[in-house]
Amino acid sequence: MPDIPSQSSAAAPGPHRQTLLACGAVGATVLTLIALGHDGRRVAQLLALALPALAWLAWPVRSAAMHRTRSVVVWLWAMAFTVDGVTRAYLLDTYQAAPDSSLIQSAAANTNGREAGEYLSMHWRAMLVWSSAVLLAGLVIARSTRLGARGPANLSRWTVVVLSATLLLGSVAYLSKPWRRLHPVMFWTQWSQSVLALRAGWADQQRERDDAMARARAAAPFIAQHGPATVVLVITYSINRDNMALYGYRRATTPRLLSHKAQLEDQMLVMRNAWSVDASTLPSLRNMFNFGLPQDQQPQHVLALARAAGYKIWWMSNHDDVAIEQQHARLADVVDIVNRTPGRAGASLDGELLDCVQEALEDPAERKLIVVHLMGAHPHYSLRFPEGANPFDDTIDDVEQGLKKQGRSAWVRKSRQEYDSALLYHDFVVSETLQLTRKVGRPDGYRAWMYLSDHGHIQWQGNTTDRNVLDADYRWQPPTLPFGVTSFVD
Repeated sequence: MPDIPSQSSAAAPGPHRQTLLACGAVGATVLTLIALGHDGRRVAQLLALALPALAWLAWPVRSAAMHRTRSVVVWLWAMAFTVDGVTRAYLLDTYQAAPDSSLIQSAAANTNGREAGEYLSMHWRAMLVWSSAVLLAGLVIARSTRLGARGPANLSRWTVVVLSATLLLGSVAYLSKPWRRLHPVMFWTQWSQSVLALRAGWADQQRERDDAMARARAAAPFIAQHGPATVVLVITYSINRDNMALYGYRRATTPRLLSHKAQLEDQMLVMRNAWSVDASTLPSLRNMFNFGLPQDQQPQHVLALARAAGYKIWWMSNHDDVAIEQQHARLADVVDIVNRTPGRAGASLDGELLDCVQEALEDPAERKLIVVHLMGAHPHYSLRFPEGANPFDDTIDDVEQGLKKQGRSAWVRKSRQEYDSALLYHDFVVSETLQLTRKVGRPDGYRAWMYLSDHGHIQWQGNTTDRNVLDADYRWQPPTLPFGVTSFVD
């Protein structure tokens, strides 16, 4: 009588071939659509968040009911990433914007049923194409999930190792808050809440802007100097004076600003001891534009005062931030935002704003205030300069040798190289805004270019000159720091 193999010996030592194909089909489909809507390391982060579903699909189950439940759950899980990727891809293709950009959030908060219907009637062809991609992906994933592993869990050692590593990586992804909030369910839930909050807060923001304009008009601002006037205010982020050659740094990170200083001499004032009084963006800008006064004192806003005095105002930015746009930018007459990817992952270069600066300078308005809001060297540093434009990479100079003597690791030295390269590109952009201010527009009248300054050319009731750094009455107020910073006092 021939030997009849037992159930345990007949079972394959690892997942069946069809199970491997099913996992591969689901993984490839999800990865493809994630890559359409995301870029860089976010693709890897989203894939890590999707891995637990693939691991479950490869783990054998005995019960038919559990098999059906798993098929439904894995399909829903994978489709969440699919719909997220396709939606983001559609927005990138149509508007070059991320879903959490102020452009998209504002449009969603400002729409209604009738407008949504009109939008669909105009864009149904494009939406049909992207919807077809979702449908096709859903069919592939549905067919694949039905082929998940079944039977006793007698897996080979290597299969257990691979599945355990997959689950471990997925667990790490979910434990990391920056990764976890990218999960489609969490992201779109928070997105919906943000849109609702934006819609509810718009009335308050508009009221605050109206109040700011009313206070400005009540202060009776007037032009302190007759004739045309152009004021350019350049605001930037994450620029450390200690890394600027303009202040004695040993790398040539600011050659253009040094050249301007040599040409202009006393006409270009370089302040050594100046830094932000806040550690984050929103309170820092609020202090800058409200003269350092708290909100409960009903402070004046620089832009409101300038408008009340007769200035035409531009706000041009490489940031996408709803709060900044509502609190400050919307006080301007003209708003240009070139970056529609919020947060630190935005790869839009500051040089994209130079055309906007030139157009504003060429405008025939007699009095102009132009606010240029740059990304600067906001992390990630490698995104703040053109690809391949890192002259400090693998350069053995005094800075590199000094870091090695201090025992700095290779990744710290690389980060310093990228930061200094970001400053070098930033030097180009900032210097171009200065050069444009000097050369473009009306040849007559007054021109002022300011870098991280809130000074203006108007007078008003309640003006305090001791807060104006360019006034003879200015009084420096040292900040209260929890520890000493040598470079602030040397």
